[in-house]
Amino acid sequence: MIAAHKPKPKKCKVCRKEFQPVRAIQPVCQNFDCAVTYATKAAERAKARRDANDRKDLREAKEKAKTRGKWAAEAQAAFNSFIRARDAGKPCISCGRHHKGSWDAGHYRARSVVPALRFNELNCHAQCVPCNRHMHGNLIEYRIRLIERIGVELVQWLEGSHEPKHYSISDLKAIKAEYVAKLNELNSVRCA
Repeated sequence: MIAAHKPKPKKCKVCRKEFQPVRAIQPVCQNFDCAVTYATKAAERAKARRDANDRKDLREAKEKAKTRGKWAAEAQAAFNSFIRARDAGKPCISCGRHHKGSWDAGHYRARSVVPALRFNELNCHAQCVPCNRHMHGNLIEYRIRLIERIGVELVQWLEGSHEPKHYSISDLKAIKAEYVAKLNELNSVRCA
């Protein structure tokens, strides 16, 4: 008969005292409190892993369930944030005031009228809330200052006809990612 050898002494994972294990894979000493503490912590770690996986699964399910409209709203929000950051410190494109309140990303040609220009940076500029929302864009003044900023040729191009654009979900995801990256880059340059 072959004699079994004793496992090497170990340090308890809880109390850190050296002990002689009964089994080679025994992580804690024979103290009951150490065993309970170790088991409780192991259960908490396992629950945290399950919760993290559940959150990941939930996030993925929510991403899959998003409609085209939801993706369009997220892409528009990213684009608008970039426009407001790009034009920070400039006066309102319509009234020329340095407004102290909230700013909108005002489109010269409305998104609903010309969807092809919805995400065009030449068509969108920082605009004060009164001009954008209460004066419906204050377009006459917008056009005057837009010509000063980008030139008459580009304004005429904006005013021309444009091929209708229908954005797919993958287009909208790419647009959102592009403008989130541009905004991060702009913010990092300003912070440097």
